[in-house]
Amino acid sequence: MVQFINKNIAIFQKENIKLIATGTTGSKVEAVGIKVKKMLSGPQGGDAQIAARVAEGKTKMVLFFKDPNSTHPHEPDINMLIRICDVHNVPLATNEATAQLLLNAIAVD
Repeated sequence: MVQFINKNIAIFQKENIKLIATGTTGSKVEAVGIKVKKMLSGPQGGDAQIAARVAEGKTKMVLFFKDPNSTHPHEPDINMLIRICDVHNVPLATNEATAQLLLNAIAVD
């Protein structure tokens, strides 16, 4: 995620995108100079907090990169986030290629 943010830092700054992130990811993104509202870490419920924001209509898109080659103990929580995005018709990118398409779509002048 940090590499993706760095690669697109001009878009994030120009579009004045307000970011939220799970705690660990948020701290890493802040280290590159981008403001982030940090939720709990993923295993402690940060992904559920993000899902709640989606359900409340407070989040316009979700970029949640996950490693398809490994399982995570909080996999059910990640699947819940994906389901909530589907239910509320919120675009969700789980990989860099899809995230780039979404970001480019909002950066069109």
